[in-house]
Amino acid sequence: MAVGHFQPAGKPLNIQVVVALSAGELDDYDKGILVEASRLAKTVAAEWSVLSFAGASDEAIAALAPYGVEKLTLIEGAEDFSDSLEVQGELIAALAREKGAALVLLPHNDRGEALAPLLAADLDSALFTEAIAYRVEDLRLQLTRQVLGQQVAASQSWDGSRALVLTINPRILSSVVLPGQQPGKVQVEYWRSFKPPAAGATRIIERIPADPQTVDVCEAEVIVSAGLGCNAQSFARVEELTRLLNASLGVTRPAYDLGYSGFERMVGQTGKTVTPRFYLALGISGSMHHLGGIKDSKTVVAVNIDPKAAIFPNADEGFVADLREVLPLLIERLKLATGGAA
Repeated sequence: MAVGHFQPAGKPLNIQVVVALSAGELDDYDKGILVEASRLAKTVAAEWSVLSFAGASDEAIAALAPYGVEKLTLIEGAEDFSDSLEVQGELIAALAREKGAALVLLPHNDRGEALAPLLAADLDSALFTEAIAYRVEDLRLQLTRQVLGQQVAASQSWDGSRALVLTINPRILSSVVLPGQQPGKVQVEYWRSFKPPAAGATRIIERIPADPQTVDVCEAEVIVSAGLGCNAQSFARVEELTRLLNASLGVTRPAYDLGYSGFERMVGQTGKTVTPRFYLALGISGSMHHLGGIKDSKTVVAVNIDPKAAIFPNADEGFVADLREVLPLLIERLKLATGGAA
């Protein structure tokens, strides 16, 4: 593959991948961005390595190996600034500059979304966020994102003449190791800035977990959705189930039309496109419009009385059952497991 500007003076492109290692552990965002880093490096014939902050557990470091990580740099001296993204951005930028990084890669989660513009400003680099696809064309890296409510694909090109900070849309991230990926032998080095970072102007003083009952269904991690197979009584039990599971409620268009819930809870191409880790479809037949809205869910489990329902071929697990029988039993089991708290 011709890479043109991606190899100035015959020197391979250097990609620095930022992983959070939150609480010292490797989470799904970290795993997903490592998979994407390996894929991107092959696309542009680049070398890549990982950077994070000191405090990672031995288990987390070992967990990097299956993703092909060879080098990990841990930034020291940032313990007092763990809640200041400005300081973290300053330190990451300093390390990326020292390593001659042409591209800094992050997942577009809350942290990546906040860090990316800080890094781009510090590095005086180009910035492209929420990428869903990329390819090399005419000696440039063509980057694509979705805009206008995911209705339009917008593309820009990067020729490597200046550094790039790039975030990847979480919807396309997968923690599954690429086929044929050779495990790396992780070499760890520690780095400390010669210039002590200045105190950040802003700090995170408290983290308040999102309430699954009110969070935007597009941001929900676990969704329990009700379809036309639910009557009013069954829907009330679905609501109880979401509270017991600490999950978010979703509905299909027919359930919305019946007045079971507001439009903000409607899942599908005519409602909200969702990307949860777990999606439980109850009494949902699986229309084309609904399936289009849940296709990027990590795991889909469906319960429907009709064995020929279209939802089943599109689910990871499917159960042919009557919700009037299943829901009371499931709720009873969950109440026993949670001490009866709803």
